[in-house]
Amino acid sequence: MPILNRAAEMQDEITAWRRHLHREPEIGFEVQKTAAFVAEKLKEFGCDEVVTGIGRTGVVGTIVGRRGDGPAIGLRADMDALPIRETSGVPHASTIEGRAHACGHDGHTAMLLGAAKYLAETRNFSGTVAVIFQPAEEGGGGGREMVREGMMERFGIGRVFGMHNLPGLPVGQFAIKPGPIMAATAEFDIRIRGKGSHAAMPNRGIDPIVVASQIVLSFQSIVSRNVDPIDSAVLSVTKIKGGDAYNVIPEYIDMSGTVRALKMAVMSETEDRMRAVCIGIAQANGAEANFHFKANYPVTDNNPDEALFAGDVAAAVVGEAGIDRSALPLMAGEDFSYMLNARQGAFIFVGNGDTPNLHNPGYDFNDEITPYGVSYWVRLAETALAPRS
Repeated sequence: MPILNRAAEMQDEITAWRRHLHREPEIGFEVQKTAAFVAEKLKEFGCDEVVTGIGRTGVVGTIVGRRGDGPAIGLRADMDALPIRETSGVPHASTIEGRAHACGHDGHTAMLLGAAKYLAETRNFSGTVAVIFQPAEEGGGGGREMVREGMMERFGIGRVFGMHNLPGLPVGQFAIKPGPIMAATAEFDIRIRGKGSHAAMPNRGIDPIVVASQIVLSFQSIVSRNVDPIDSAVLSVTKIKGGDAYNVIPEYIDMSGTVRALKMAVMSETEDRMRAVCIGIAQANGAEANFHFKANYPVTDNNPDEALFAGDVAAAVVGEAGIDRSALPLMAGEDFSYMLNARQGAFIFVGNGDTPNLHNPGYDFNDEITPYGVSYWVRLAETALAPRS
């Protein structure tokens, strides 16, 4: 089936919601205004239950079908913005300095609100749809907190689905794959402590900059020589800080960065090798290395059957030619992974067209994709909860 006529009719209304949210971006768990806006709309639509404060500031609305004697599925959108200064120049640009919806979560929220309105009007399904609006996707683990608070059990959710816009994928197209579709993420901090000295007398000190340089270069061989070539991993040192003067060898150097992998075993192996490299090189140079590794989001792993189902739903909206069922995974992280660890489901990308990339200060969600996203959510709910004869 093509785009829903009702979804097209609601486009201007949904766009107005989205641009309102875009003007007032909120960060992490501090999304009180956004959550209040969402809750107000869900109540206005006539949702059977609207619960706030899940995962601190998350919102869940439930919509019971014409026949309530069926399973429950969850449809999830994220609400938080990024600590980025927007440079898009659009009329509805952020009014809050240093904050911007540069990942499209405003669009995700608006599309799911549009789907909730339609589903509450029609209720052409058997069972319950739980529309999930989560805070703190951008590094805070809002999805993890909602799961920890028993969201799945409270609303009886048996299957859960997520969607994210993707710049570069044409408008009117979707992309998905079974198995890992987004990476596990981790952060690391390293302090190399040497012995400070005058730069003209390096023999009287232990230069932590030289040690840090050796470590950075050795890190490059971990992915190329320790990780199976069939697997995927990224190790990037993104910060090096230390020293204050031209003629002083500093006492210590701090380094930080990120690791990404599509398998948790690869993440664990990479951590072990990094620790061994740091300690070994530091000891060989008479220095000390303090290595701290913080695992963040796990792999976003699509259930194969649910990925097939979600792909079929997308194909019903845009045709089989509009769905890439073997999309390349992204090495970015996504905390919808916590929900997929709790329940079977799938995560899909919807094309945002030729726009600046995610997390770019010039990015803006493409409102042209709204009817596709709303139609996908509605078709997914109605298909998953089709009335039994």
